[in-house]
Amino acid sequence: MSSISLHRAKRIINQVFAYAKQQQLRPLSVAIVDQGGHVIAFERQDGAPPGRFNLSYGKARAAILMGMGGTALQNLSEQRTDFALAANGAYAGEFVPIMGAVLIQDKAGNTLAALGVSGATSEQDRDAGCFAVQAVNLHAVG
Repeated sequence: MSSISLHRAKRIINQVFAYAKQQQLRPLSVAIVDQGGHVIAFERQDGAPPGRFNLSYGKARAAILMGMGGTALQNLSEQRTDFALAANGAYAGEFVPIMGAVLIQDKAGNTLAALGVSGATSEQDRDAGCFAVQAVNLHAVG
């Protein structure tokens, strides 16, 4: 099973923050998890509320555990609220099925990790995450 290194995870986070600065977004938090949903890296920009860890981690965890990007997760949770509630319970409240959850894949489509971005609108979170993953020559599923 392939994964991403801590070095590459930090490069992705730096790209998220560069995108946020360029787009003049509110301060963001970014969590990157491995294929088992365990944190590889987390950072938050100055001024980002400390509670954003749980949201960014929950987004990344939902993406990796379900094998779906945030847009698909959000659509699923809107269509099947019962499922989203059950999944959130099964995953001890660490399941945030909304945009800003991004699968990180290699060029062959193998999932390496997932990231969660939190702090701006859901669409802006998704766009920042997808931009960052693509900036390090990987494929993003947001």
